[in-house]
Amino acid sequence: MKGLKKQRRIQVIALAAVALMGATGLVGYAMRDGINFFRSPSQVMSEPPSEGETFRIGGLVVEGSIVRGEGTEVSFAVTDTNMSVPVRYNGILPDLFSEGQGMVALGKMEGDTFIATEVLAKHDETYMPQEVVDALKEQGVYVDPNAKPES
Repeated sequence: MKGLKKQRRIQVIALAAVALMGATGLVGYAMRDGINFFRSPSQVMSEPPSEGETFRIGGLVVEGSIVRGEGTEVSFAVTDTNMSVPVRYNGILPDLFSEGQGMVALGKMEGDTFIATEVLAKHDETYMPQEVVDALKEQGVYVDPNAKPES
């Protein structure tokens, strides 16, 4: 009787371990396309992404770079004040999208141009996506709009 209980306990533990490994594998498989890493323009230029890799790029829209094409096609450049990356997007831009403002885009690189499938823009005077703030801080050029000037 004692040996049977021990054998049953080992079987339950082994079954639970297999189920846990299976669940972990399924979660990883489901998330393979859902994870998109953020890169600043400097990171994109210094360490080009692999072919076909989907990622997010963000920074400030370069002044004078917005060029509207036919229909909803638009091209512009995004910068972290150190490097700039040309972006092409076919779709309707957010109402608050403008030059000199923060933005984040999702897409892939084709050659030296980032082809965006989604573009997000800031939503008020002081908001900037956290990834953009971090990239600008890394470059040493971020100025907090809420900071009070020292007198």
